[in-house]
Amino acid sequence: MSGLEDDIALIRALVDYAGVSAAEVARKAKVSPRTIQRMKGGNPDSRLSAPTLDGLRSAYPAFPGWTRVGAAALASYEELIPDMVEIAAIDLNFGLGAAFMDSEIVEHEAATMQFPREWLRSITRSPPERLYWAKGVGNSMEPTIGDGDVILIDRSAVGSTFGDLYWAIAFGQTGMIKRLRPMPDGSVKILSDNPAVPPELAHDGELHVFGRVIAVVRRI
Repeated sequence: MSGLEDDIALIRALVDYAGVSAAEVARKAKVSPRTIQRMKGGNPDSRLSAPTLDGLRSAYPAFPGWTRVGAAALASYEELIPDMVEIAAIDLNFGLGAAFMDSEIVEHEAATMQFPREWLRSITRSPPERLYWAKGVGNSMEPTIGDGDVILIDRSAVGSTFGDLYWAIAFGQTGMIKRLRPMPDGSVKILSDNPAVPPELAHDGELHVFGRVIAVVRRI
């Protein structure tokens, strides 16, 4: 493995050993949460620095990966587990107003969920840091999206043609998932899949788009 791959394997094994989130590992070691989360997600900016490694060793001195034998075992461990990517969450229960839509989520403050990298590549080529997940709220989009379904959102798609696709939006300071249809007068019709929920119409400045829904994951 390359040096970066070694570091990725080390952090994944350390987080697994610790039994907590990557953010919690970083907090205990007093190192950058972004560094640890991106390393665990397989998208590091650079190799682990000496101060970061020192902080991790100090926080988890019994971790076997610090020894030469343990480090060699990590290579075998890494080959046995799927390549997973951590994706940050947004909470549609909060009021997602314009200020939220125009700012980036602070990664170490967001909950994360792991998705297989190959599965993500099969549905989008967007980088993982532009993807977010949320849970469906309510029944307005049934049967397509149910209450509690996991929704994958691609923020890099903002600005593309609406065309009746599914979008994470804020309308009236409320976060929601809806289909959007541009109208001839420049307004946008906000549509629900549940026929019992009437459509709404958004005019200039009333609608804020966070990203496009590209996948729905549910239990069957």
